[in-house]
Order: sequence, then structure tokens, then C-alpha cells
Amino acid sequence: MRKLTSLLTLALLLGAATSTPVGAQAQQRPMTARDLWSLGRVGDPVLSPDGKRVAYTVTRYDLNTFRSKTDIWTVPAAGGEPTLFVTSEKGSNNSPAWSPDGTQLAFISSRGGSPQVYIIPAPGGESKQLTNLDAGVSGPLAWARNGTKLLFSSSVFPAGDSLAERLKQLAAEKSAAKIYDELGYRHWDEWEDGLRSHVFVLDVATGASSDVTPGAYDSPPIALGGFSDYDISPDGAEVAFVRNTDRQTMVGTGNDVWLVSAAGGEPQLLTDNDANDVAPKYSPDGRYIAYLAMERPGFEADRAQLMLYDRTTNQHVSLTPDLDLTVDFFQWTPDSKTIWFLAAERLHSNIYHVAVRGGPPVQVTDTVFYSGLAVAPDQKTLVVARQSTTSPVELFALDAKGKPRAQLTHVNDQLLNQLALQPVEPFWFEGAEGAKVQGFIVRPPNFDPAQKWPVLFLIHGGPQGAWQDSWSYRWNPNLFGAPGYVIVAINPRGSTGYGQKFTDEISGDWGGRVYTDLMNGLDHALSVYPFLDKDRVAAAGGSYGGYMINWINGHTDRFVALINHDGIFDKRSMYGSTEELWFEEWEFGKPWENPEVFKKWNPAESAGSMRTPTLVIHGMLDYRVPLEQALMTFTTLRRQNVPARLLVFPDEGHWVLKPQNAFVWWETMHGWRAQYLGPKAAKE
Repeated sequence: MRKLTSLLTLALLLGAATSTPVGAQAQQRPMTARDLWSLGRVGDPVLSPDGKRVAYTVTRYDLNTFRSKTDIWTVPAAGGEPTLFVTSEKGSNNSPAWSPDGTQLAFISSRGGSPQVYIIPAPGGESKQLTNLDAGVSGPLAWARNGTKLLFSSSVFPAGDSLAERLKQLAAEKSAAKIYDELGYRHWDEWEDGLRSHVFVLDVATGASSDVTPGAYDSPPIALGGFSDYDISPDGAEVAFVRNTDRQTMVGTGNDVWLVSAAGGEPQLLTDNDANDVAPKYSPDGRYIAYLAMERPGFEADRAQLMLYDRTTNQHVSLTPDLDLTVDFFQWTPDSKTIWFLAAERLHSNIYHVAVRGGPPVQVTDTVFYSGLAVAPDQKTLVVARQSTTSPVELFALDAKGKPRAQLTHVNDQLLNQLALQPVEPFWFEGAEGAKVQGFIVRPPNFDPAQKWPVLFLIHGGPQGAWQDSWSYRWNPNLFGAPGYVIVAINPRGSTGYGQKFTDEISGDWGGRVYTDLMNGLDHALSVYPFLDKDRVAAAGGSYGGYMINWINGHTDRFVALINHDGIFDKRSMYGSTEELWFEEWEFGKPWENPEVFKKWNPAESAGSMRTPTLVIHGMLDYRVPLEQALMTFTTLRRQNVPARLLVFPDEGHWVLKPQNAFVWWETMHGWRAQYLGPKAAKE
């Protein structure tokens, strides 16, 4: 169900989010969907071993052909002119990884038709292809510290797997038939085809590669994985990887960390935990393996702690036992004494570090959203990927205390300087049971406080997710508000970044406290911002947010229009058709065991009360929330003569990811709102 560029000066870029001054904004224009897809998408920073150069990717879309292309760039970590380092006329280049001695850069390129591993001298020159696997390869790439081996993943039909053999045979016979005996027959937007992801060890000198995780399991897993689910020991002798051996993987969250010889052999289980364990990473000295672990089996949104396994004592300890936040990403320091990590809190994602010997984590940054992190060998410089509601990712250099040193990339300055983008303005209010709940508004371009502005109320998905002060290429607040709407967004019960108890309090209570939080938050905004027009309020939500749109439609008539993207209408049929059963069973159990819960929080039970005009949007390849949920919503509304519109994308899943479809999505969305809200503010 789930998942900064300044317009004026560097000081504004590196400070807290602020509105663009009126004089500057007068020269700017509202953002369009084409603007959104014209921006370069900057990847996470990858520091060279000496800490002097940063490799990163930039992805751009050709809006005539609707194809994307990714290139690899480098820039001095101290600041300077970026250099286009790896490009090709055909295909994209990604997953850059410096060799341990810094003399070479490995990467994955599709220039030859399928993605393969290449290597290029660090000063530049001709690249050399290292692999030629039929199924291609996937990243990330992981080097052994001695520089002799590389890890990557690739898809294979495992020998001896009856399912794989059956599906492979059907494909060879040109039949579209699919036959299954167990659950786990499709995932996200694809049907199970018998292929398994496996980890391969590549000998850099010879180009020979071998599968070290054979068998009928995805290793690394395709569900609930970490930022990198395999690593190789510094001496190149051992591989750590993640695997889920649950018989029915769509029912359990039991990813575990395993160990195997880099030469192959029988893997050994490292983590004895039925909950989710992911992202193993060896310390540079080889003594430890750090990884992320949850505690509660079956719960995908449990708190992820940073764990440490001591290979000399065989002991596992948590380095973040008292941090009531989820660790998202981490990196070792070269001396193996410290781990730096990211953790989302409220509207931001902050940087921390913690000593391997123990002690509380040290928070380094606050009030900024960081999505990537690289630590220089001397630990005096941090290179980060930074973003906000007013800027997509750009790379910055900070000192070890989180203070800004330089902006390293300016990929989108030229376009962003033309756009009237507004920051989030946070507020707090009292939610259900007196809880403190956070929300924010985003003003429209050319805002005039003397006018009354229509409101779009956004409801996030998950439901264990959150609105944050970050950039989105899908649900972008500034693009939602571009025609002349004030955006109001709330992080109600179930939202992440406010402590695990707050996140937990939506489970089994989907229309209870969370609904109160949402309505209280909207009421609060309408009462404290006099420029909001309480008579012109629409609401939009996707996934769980779409569920809440249906719930709202059956329980209140306060909105003039609704927008439902991939939302749930009937909880019973959702249970039997989704591909992520662990989620349904954690939240509600099984329909035949807990029928009263499924009935209590089922939007279909209040279908006869749905009266608000609704735009219903869905992807036909969405197997998380299958298409039938949208069809039931639309049919129910039209049979009651409620104005409704159905927008279906045959080639999209849970998200709309193709630019040509995104243009239709935004055009239809804006048109539906304008029909009921009007496109502009009204005079007092």
C-alpha cells in the first residue's frame, strides 16, 4: 500500500524553507506538468575513496519520445564544475561504484541492449564491458575492499524449481497461460514468471561471474528490501545477502540476513528473527556486519533499528534501542568506529551518527529533508542529497556538524528560477483523544491574502506514510496548487516520523482516530487561515488516501468534490485479490475470523450514503489495490446518479510513471477540480 534549489541566494538554499519574495515571484509562473517532467532527477552521492570526487546520476525525460536517459556525472567534493563522466548515445548508465583504490569506476549500462556491468578508468577514457548475462544485471554494485571482486544481482530460472520450469516451458510454447499452486502469484504490477533474483560474484580481472545464492528464492528479495540487500566482506571471502524463505512470501515479512562463501556453497542463517531484517553492510575492518531489523513479524511499518553483529563474539545488539524512529540508510566510517545514518522525523529526514561501542545516537541536522548521504574518509565532510517542497534533489557539502559548505550541483536552477514555488507552512492542532497532530499548507502562486482561495485537502497513502517537506514527481503540492488552490495536508494517526505508537494507532482503526485527526486538522486550518474558502473545499487521496476518500464520501458531505486514485472500496474483496496479504492480515486479520472489523471499516457498507461528485482513477496493472476496487466505486456512484468520472490507465500500476500518462492524469485532475472549485480565488 505503500515507499534545493534557491531562487535567490545560497544562504536561502541552505537555510529553512521560505517563500519567494513578492518581487521575484511576480516574474515567475505557475508550474505545469511538463515542467515537472522536464526537471533533471539527481541520484544519491557516491564519494571516491579519497573523498575528493562525487559520482552521481542525472535522469532526464525526452518529452517528444517519452523515453528517459540516465548519465553519470562527477563533481569535486569541495565544489566546482560538474563533469559528464559516463554517457552513451544508446541506453542509460547508472549504479556508479568507485573501486577501493579510486582508480576505476564500475557502473551498469544498457548501451548494448541489456544492462551489463562496465568499468572505466577514473581519469576518464574507454569503458570496458565485464558481463554478458542473458537476463542483464541489476545494482547496486558492491566492491570487495581488495578490488578483486564485484557483487551485482541478476534474474535466473533456478534449476530444480518446478514452478520456474513450468512457466519457462509455457513461455517457450508461446502460451500466455499461468499455473500456480501457492500464494505469491503476482507482485506489485507483474505476474510471477518463475525468474528469481540472485546475487552474483564477478571476478574483475577475468570477467567470470558465478551465482552464489542458487535456489528457488529471491535473493535479494523483491518485497520489503533495504537500500542494499547484499554486501561482500573486505577480504572478498564472504557474501552477506537477504532472503525470505517463507513458503508463502505474500503472507510473511520474514526477510533474513544470510552468509555464504564468495566461492559458493551452503548459506548460513545469520538473523533468527521472523520480522524483517535487511541491508547488511560489513565494517571496513571486517569485524562487524550492520543491518536493519524490525521486531514484529507481519508488520511492514514497524520501527527499523540499526543492528550490529560482531563476527568475533557472534553477538547481535541494537545501536538505536531508544530512538523512536526508523533508520532508513546508513554508512560506515573507514575506521569502523562510527555509523552515520538517516531517519525521518516529522516533515524532515535528519542525519545522525552513533558509535559502535554504544551510547545514544547524535543528531547532526534538523528541519531539512536529506535523502542521500556519503561521509568523507576524514569524517569532516558530508555529501548529501537534499530536497524540499520547492526543489527536487540537489547535492550539497556539509561539515561534520551539519553546517553548509557548498552546493555541488545546480541541475535544475534554470527551470526552477522560472517557477513560482511555495514552501510548506507547518501547523499543529489537537487530534483524536487530545493527540498533538501536525499539518501544513502550501499557498498558490501569485497569492493574495485579501482574496478567498479554494482548498484542496490532500490525504496520504500507506497508511503508514507521511507528507514531508520533500519533492514529489507524482503528488506534488505546488503542481496541485498551481491553478489557484491552497493545499492543506495532514499527517494523521498512522503517519511515520512521529514515534511508533502514533504509527501503530491506525491499525484496525482505519476510519476512527485517523478520520478525526483529518477532520480536526481541516477545521483548524479553516479557522486560522482567513483566506481559505470553507465553501469551496475538495479532497484527494491515493491508495489508503483513496480508501479515505471513499470513507469520507459515505460519512460527510462537507466536500464539493473528491478525487480517488487507486483507492479501496470493499475491504473483503480487497483481502482476496491483493498481492500483499501480510499487510491485510496485520491491519484486519482474516475476513472469516474477524468479520466485524472488516464490516466496521468497510467503505462499501456506507455506499448508499455516497453523494459527493468523485473522479475515480486507477491503473489496470495495480495488483496491490486491484482495478475492481475502482470499478465498484464508479458503478456505485453512477447507479445513484452521483456525478463521477472514471480514468483508467491500462499500462500503469499503483503509480502513474509514464510522462504521457502523467500529463493526462494532471489534466483530468485539474479539470475535475476546476469544475467544482473554480480555477481562481474569489474577492472578499
